[in-house]
Parts: sequence; structure tokens; C-alpha cells
Amino acid sequence: MQAPDYLSTDHLDKLIASAFAEDLGERGDVTTISTIPEDTQATATFLLKADGIVAGIDVANRIFAHLDSEVTTEWTVDDGEKAKAGTRIGTARGAARSLLVAERLALNVTQRMSGIATETARYVAAVEGTSAQVLDTRKTAPGLRALDKWAVALGGGSNHRIGLYDRILIKDNHIAACGGIAQAIHAGAKWRDANAPDLQIECEARTLREVRLAAATGLLDYLLLDNFARMEDGILNVAPLEAALAEARAHDPEIRTDKRIQTEASGNVRLETVGEIARTGVDFVSVGALTHSVTALDISLNIDLV
Repeated sequence: MQAPDYLSTDHLDKLIASAFAEDLGERGDVTTISTIPEDTQATATFLLKADGIVAGIDVANRIFAHLDSEVTTEWTVDDGEKAKAGTRIGTARGAARSLLVAERLALNVTQRMSGIATETARYVAAVEGTSAQVLDTRKTAPGLRALDKWAVALGGGSNHRIGLYDRILIKDNHIAACGGIAQAIHAGAKWRDANAPDLQIECEARTLREVRLAAATGLLDYLLLDNFARMEDGILNVAPLEAALAEARAHDPEIRTDKRIQTEASGNVRLETVGEIARTGVDFVSVGALTHSVTALDISLNIDLV
């Protein structure tokens, strides 16, 4: 899978350069410089130590190339491909100094992205048989959002908005500051029509009254149903979510003749609950845990002299 539109070559190069600058400072890798002769050649082997979805290969390639154009890489799997523990997923060959300097950054990226992709794949499997799509959120590591979201896509999930600039998403604090849900939606639509007609509008609703008021404006593309799926005595209750969906869709025939409002559920979404939430008929389920609670996939990198 090629890099998504939101991750330009320039963006990736700047990210990699910043990461190397953070690691190397002004002196460089003093351990490697002091112990490894400059002409030493080596091979580095990436070994997968847990089952999962491999992600970050293209980024790792660019990390090595950024540091040393003479380093060559070869992979036995593609980005987004499942692999078993014990699989040698790739090798890098070149100057030992270059491999040692790039080692941690390449591992950090592949481990994190593979962990996100693997967890996303579990959620996607849990909603199989429904029409719901698993979405990421903006709960990403600062500076790494594009990589985090790419990893979600490699795991079979879908990307929500990338930042604050590519969708009008009216949430509870916007509603409070604006004076009401209908006022906020109308204000957002007015600004959109005058300044950025391509933008879509989404609004969060937390009560049936807010669902009714938001849907009745006829201005929404998406309606975010927050915490309507509720945990009660350890049991998930989706009845409030089903009621909210019915309320939202009741307005479609009379208000929206072109298309119905797309619905998104958030809150109390875990691997063991996402399937039941998806079976209510909601269009999207957003999962902050995909990127804010990342468990890195265990990958090692072992270096041997040529």
C-alpha cells in the first residue's frame, strides 16, 4: 500500500530528519563511532517475535535511505500483510555504522505501526458481517499522526478526519460556547458555504433531544452518537444507541431527500463490545484506543558482520 495522500514525501522526510536529530544531537552516535571501524559491513535481520500485521516497511526503507543511500533492504512481506512469530520479515545490508544508527528508529516505527495495524485488524474482524466501518480518531502521538493513521489503514480500518482542517466536527464544548446545538450547526454551515464548500459537517449528540435537534437542521453529513452504548453493571446496553439511530433516521425522508445522515458511534468501544455496537446498524464506530493505547508488536533487529 502506497503512502496515503495526507503523508507527503516532504512530510515524511522532515519527520525522519527530526527523529534523527533528536537521537544524534551534535556529536552523533558516539558509541558506534568509537567502537565500529568505518569500513565494517554488516547485515541486519528483522525478526517478527509475535503474530501480527506488519506495517511500516516503506517508512523503514526511507529511514535507511535518508541516513545512507548505500544501504539496501529486502523484505519477505508487504505492508499490511499478516505474518507469524518467527518470520524473518526483512534484511538491511550496508555499513555497520549506518545500520546501528538507524536501528532504533526503524524498529520504533515498525513496532508501533505494526502494533496499531494488528489491533485494528482485530476490531475489523469483530465487526465482520455488519456494514459498520472501524474509524480512528485524533488521539495520536504528537508528530506521528500520519504514521498512526496509515497504520490503521494498513490494518483494514478507515481514517476519520486527519486534523482540525478537513472536517467541521462540532463537539460538546463548541455547542456550549456557541449557545446550543442548532446554533452551532447553522453557524458551521454558514461559514462552510462561504469559505470551504467542500467540507463536510459532523456534530456530536449526547441525548435524544440533541439527536432530534441536530438531525432536524438538515445540514449534517455525519452525526456522532457519543456514549449511547452504555455499560450497566458490566453489561453493554445498546438500546439507547438503537433509539438514537431511529431518531436520527426519522428525519431523513422529510429533511434529507438526497442522502441520509451517516452515523458514528463512540464511547465504551472495546474489542469485546465493538461487534454488538456495529450490529445496531451504525455506519461507523470510532476507536480511540487504536492509537492512544498502542501496544507495539514485538520485532527484533539482529546485526551480523558480513
